[in-house]
Amino acid sequence: MKSISVHGIDKEMEKLIRERAKTEGRSVNKVVKELIADALGMGGKNKKKDRRQEFADLCGVWTKEEAEQFLESIADMETIDDEDWK
Repeated sequence: MKSISVHGIDKEMEKLIRERAKTEGRSVNKVVKELIADALGMGGKNKKKDRRQEFADLCGVWTKEEAEQFLESIADMETIDDEDWK
């Protein structure tokens, strides 16, 4: 397996990588390889990571009941009044 050297990693990035490795009980090398794989969409055995939940608070996620209530509240907007088009 080939090796790649990465130069110019700032102190904050190094600190975060080392903390993560320590927290997870893994080597720095394994953490860096995982970070690179995730960034390239290869995380978790070469499968693209499902990140929808990470953005749920930004996108808005409705329960089935909330969606039904919304559709019910706008139902009258689905009706076309022919008089409006004369």
